[in-house]
Amino acid sequence: MSDPGARSADLVILGGGSGGYACALRAAELGLSVVLVEKDKLGGTCLHRGCIPTKALLHAAEVADHARDGAQVGIRSRFDGVDMAGVNAYKDGVVSRLYKGLQGLVAARGITVVPGAGTLEGPGTVRVGDERITGRHVVLATGSYARSLPGLELDDRIVTSDAAISLDDAPRRVVVLGGGVIGVEFASVWRSFGAEVTIVEALPRLVPNEDEFCSTQLARAFRRRRITARTGVRFAKATRSGDTVTVSLESGEEIEADLLLVAVGRGPNTTGHGFAEAGVAMDDGFVTVDERLRTDLDGVYAVGDVTPGLQLAHRGFAHGIFVAEDVAGLAPRPVTDDGIPRVTYCEPEVASVGLTEQAARDLHGEVHTLTYDLAGNGKSQILQTSGAVKLVAQGPAGRGGRVLGVHMVGSRIGELVGEAQLVYNWEALPTDVAALIHAHPTQSEALGEAHLALAGRPLHTHG
Repeated sequence: MSDPGARSADLVILGGGSGGYACALRAAELGLSVVLVEKDKLGGTCLHRGCIPTKALLHAAEVADHARDGAQVGIRSRFDGVDMAGVNAYKDGVVSRLYKGLQGLVAARGITVVPGAGTLEGPGTVRVGDERITGRHVVLATGSYARSLPGLELDDRIVTSDAAISLDDAPRRVVVLGGGVIGVEFASVWRSFGAEVTIVEALPRLVPNEDEFCSTQLARAFRRRRITARTGVRFAKATRSGDTVTVSLESGEEIEADLLLVAVGRGPNTTGHGFAEAGVAMDDGFVTVDERLRTDLDGVYAVGDVTPGLQLAHRGFAHGIFVAEDVAGLAPRPVTDDGIPRVTYCEPEVASVGLTEQAARDLHGEVHTLTYDLAGNGKSQILQTSGAVKLVAQGPAGRGGRVLGVHMVGSRIGELVGEAQLVYNWEALPTDVAALIHAHPTQSEALGEAHLALAGRPLHTHG
């Protein structure tokens, strides 16, 4: 029901995180009026509690490793410890500068920001406190939250990633509950800072959503780094005694630590926003959408982490831009998860795009693979990293079928995923990529040489 005194806009967006602010910026650029509702800070989890602060911590960890390992390249350096106040100041400075930049962008585009928690009352109607806002279209972009487990009471020693980004001291002994992206990234940081780290993962392997090749490579690298991974075992309970947390596993094993990180994934932040009450179809807390991100309520879209699929900031960006262009009548091409690049920023990094080998077999039947070891790549040798590139291609070997998946492990290997996504999304054949010239010495040569070998033209490999 419309309210003659209500604020109105072409687009009303609930949530100012990655998906919400990208949608707002693009819509404003296209001449649409926009009201953006945000209860906390523009930028959401990614900017303030997720992507940006964790990657700043990972860079600090990389510097710590370089200081520790300087003698390996003839540099007299040493690692004397971690000044967490200094690390946090560096991290917070990065976040602050980006936040100010985002605020400036939003203001410059003429976007109206309404502070508060928004509630969907029905198609085209949102309430924020006592104010009703009407929109020709509404976008649900309320993001996600860090999950915990029943019976686990969070405190200063049992934390989720929200608290882990701002610790006052570097822990000496850590148990990480969960071997997915968040878990292995924090495990990597704390090991570089000098902690004893144990990862507990109920599934059989680390980063279980990646190709099994990546899991094997990462597990091997973590063993070299003396990060302990307990896979295929289930958590039973955690007991706090003073400054010590005792983690009990169903196997009967007990692990003592100074800190327990609960990294069991993220859930959709949909409770309390009136979605279900307004008639939006839901599935296990997620908003159900079609390929054009439309809900079953007329004029209501949903983007990012509230929708089923990959929980990645750049997926949210892409969703937000798509909806803005769809509302503006530009008929954009739908966003598909398989074509979205994925990077886990631990040391070594894991990066991929497209289908895993198993998913490719399930979908296409016969496929073939090729693995190129980074030992043959000059820049990787300079960086002293091990790892590999794995390609998954359609059909039998020698037939030149299109590349269905690219999976990579190695230091800084995430920088290669931009080219990898072009290979996948443009449905390239191995011969297409083999014809490209890659600068020497770069890690991108590893992608080039892998495709040369896949095309039957191996240079530094036996094919």
